[in-house]
Amino acid sequence: MRGDAEPQTNSSSNTVIRAENRDSGYTTIILNRPDRLNSLSNELLQTLATTLDSVAHDDSVRAVIVTGAGRAFCAGADTAEMAGGTSEGPHKPGPGGPEALRRGFQLAQKVILGIYEMEKPVIAAVNGPAVGAGFDLACACDIRIASQAARFMAAYVHVGLFPGYGGTWLYPRLLGSAKAAELMYVGEYLEVEEAERLGFVNRVTTAESLLETAEAMARKIASGPPVAIRLAKTMMRRGMSMDLETSLEMSAAVEAITLSSGDHLEGMDALRQKRRPVFKGN
Repeated sequence: MRGDAEPQTNSSSNTVIRAENRDSGYTTIILNRPDRLNSLSNELLQTLATTLDSVAHDDSVRAVIVTGAGRAFCAGADTAEMAGGTSEGPHKPGPGGPEALRRGFQLAQKVILGIYEMEKPVIAAVNGPAVGAGFDLACACDIRIASQAARFMAAYVHVGLFPGYGGTWLYPRLLGSAKAAELMYVGEYLEVEEAERLGFVNRVTTAESLLETAEAMARKIASGPPVAIRLAKTMMRRGMSMDLETSLEMSAAVEAITLSSGDHLEGMDALRQKRRPVFKGN
């Protein structure tokens, strides 16, 4: 975090920290269970879902960074709350049977959709391994900036599981069907160099410059026209399930909104006056 960020704690156990940088218009969300490699306990998932909802409705936030404390981004679901573990959790078999386990994924779905469908761009600052559900969490983000220590794994196959956090939908779209199949069926690491070559990672940095690089990206996004950027993200996500003709028709309606906006007028004035525009989101 930069020195001017304002940390805000969102739970009594500090499993998620929200650090504000209101002057620059972005927020950093930190998964904060470094002793468990930021694995997704039920408590962390609940706090993360609440934090994402709060950020989504905060008009002062124009961009979001998600990262992990310590040496990992996220090691996936907390194995202590799964079969044979010492703690209770939604993914642990119990008297409710398969139906209770199915309902137990509602919180995970809220987190993944909270990132993927949030109108504001979300940057994953991947500081270390992103494994299983942690890999899926990174996949849900719009942009991924990784340190040289980052690596990715769809680890579900190693413990006899299906990728229940959206991997079967996310991996093929981000990495292609062949690579997605390899990752899911074999469960080997996707190293950061290959991730960058495949276009999954936008940038690779040193560990020391990771957050600085992510924050620079967040500031660039936050200085742009928020309405146009939010609509662009929304249309890009929705466009995954549209044919081109439908997308063009929808784009015309969306563009009519931006053509009528104050930010468009400001952008045109700035262009003609040869100055930097100041976008206010109107």
